[in-house]
Amino acid sequence: MFSLCYRMLGERAGAEDAVQDTWLKWAASDVAQISNPPAWLRRVASNISIDMLRSAYRQREVYVGPWLPEPLVQPEAGAPVHHFELAQECELALLWAMERLNEKERAAFILREAFDADYSEIAGTLGLSASACRQLVSRSKKKVQQAGPRIDATTQEVADLSQRFFMAIMSEDFEAALALLTPRSVSISDGGAKTRAARRPLVGGSEIIQLIRALYLKTKAEQGWTTQVRTVNGKPAFLRYQFGVLDSVTTIAPDYDGKIAWIYIMKNPDKLAVMSK
Repeated sequence: MFSLCYRMLGERAGAEDAVQDTWLKWAASDVAQISNPPAWLRRVASNISIDMLRSAYRQREVYVGPWLPEPLVQPEAGAPVHHFELAQECELALLWAMERLNEKERAAFILREAFDADYSEIAGTLGLSASACRQLVSRSKKKVQQAGPRIDATTQEVADLSQRFFMAIMSEDFEAALALLTPRSVSISDGGAKTRAARRPLVGGSEIIQLIRALYLKTKAEQGWTTQVRTVNGKPAFLRYQFGVLDSVTTIAPDYDGKIAWIYIMKNPDKLAVMSK
């Protein structure tokens, strides 16, 4: 259930609340009368998430700067596996692309693409006909594909491109880093008014590198910085710490030419604190 709710909401705490509400409804139901418990749970969790998402969208309209979904970091080897293991497979680029969908489009897309629900189940969940749900899923796919970042890149593709990009920056070869970007590359930072971050998406390699270069040289002069590569939402990401406190999470999505299409930078300390639990 967490995986479904997290994909719907893009937030860990919200997803956990939705899961709890779903199980409370299950506990209050006559379970013996439920012929298909998995479908029942998906329907309830989806509708709870739809209601929460409507409220969340209103809040995001007044959010300071771009809003980005919260990342999920894969536990280190030997660490206990959390209940959100399956949700880690949902890429941040896909979560961000799904922000273009309304509540029912998002639910239909997730139920069909992530959980292979048939159209009759989706229809029962959303209160629509099966035919309308087919159209809803088709429209949602087109919107997601048109959103920008590529969502079908392999882990190895992301790892190779990330290594080249971050190594170029750390060696201060900003020309090499720029060569991995294009005029269409987009960098999005989420600081949530809690820390310094770009208040708008940066478009084009020159603008992106200008900011990255300035930030790198600034932090280079400060003490206590360390970096780590971890798996975040199923893909490699670059985590930066200052005196052991997580400061940012950065990951990329490539285009079909092997260049960087999209850079995700999470700096909101509230989201990073939730992620670190």
